[in-house]
Amino acid sequence: MINTVTNRQGKTLSVLVEGKENAPAIIFSNSLGTDKAMWDKQAAYFKDHFKVVRYDTRGHGKSEVIDDSTLANLGEDVIDILDALNIAQAHFCGISMGGITGLWLAINASDRFHSITVANSAAKIGQAEAWLTRADQVEKDGLDDLVETTHSRWFSDAFDYQHDALAQQTILSLAETPARGYANACRALAYADVRADLSKISNDILLICGAKDPITTVQDGEFIRAQVENTDLKIIDASHLSNIECVDDFNQIFAQFIQKIQ
Repeated sequence: MINTVTNRQGKTLSVLVEGKENAPAIIFSNSLGTDKAMWDKQAAYFKDHFKVVRYDTRGHGKSEVIDDSTLANLGEDVIDILDALNIAQAHFCGISMGGITGLWLAINASDRFHSITVANSAAKIGQAEAWLTRADQVEKDGLDDLVETTHSRWFSDAFDYQHDALAQQTILSLAETPARGYANACRALAYADVRADLSKISNDILLICGAKDPITTVQDGEFIRAQVENTDLKIIDASHLSNIECVDDFNQIFAQFIQKIQ
């Protein structure tokens, strides 16, 4: 069931709900330049036993472009979706941009989550100047140059992304992302930094790192683990979009983690 949720800023977010109505809920949060379809394989795996919620991050997919966005806004959108769906608590799973959103939620809204899974992410992703430069370039020139090279950042050389339907669909989602929506997310990431607040986290945290991830490294995951109690770190032999490159490993690791908490 596809829903349109209006957030606290009066803007619309596209949400897809599947699975068992009265079962525990999982909410998945996408990476920069993708949409909720990147979680197709996870939704198919979990929907028989969970209520599965996916959404397009603001400015991505079918969600509205919202200027002047911050990491706090990204987290607040998740809370607004849960409220609109009358979900008191959920398991959260986010990747990359969605992962640092999860860390913000663990710091600021821990009571709304059974657990937080942070995949291929960091407490601070990249450097502000690089993000701001990319935002300006995308607004000026569009996303074509990024689309041409994105496979080298998202997937490892060992992964046959050209013959994987979901990988191709995810690359296409980057091409279809509104340039202004992508740029706004870059600017949010430029100033997103939760390193100083990691010790406040009390939720059970699963960190999934890609051994071949050039963007958010295993070392980034180890930094989080050193600051946060009740943390489990798993390494998958994948690059940045580990949930697509190593579907089975990702699903099994995530399933084992949340089943321990149920």
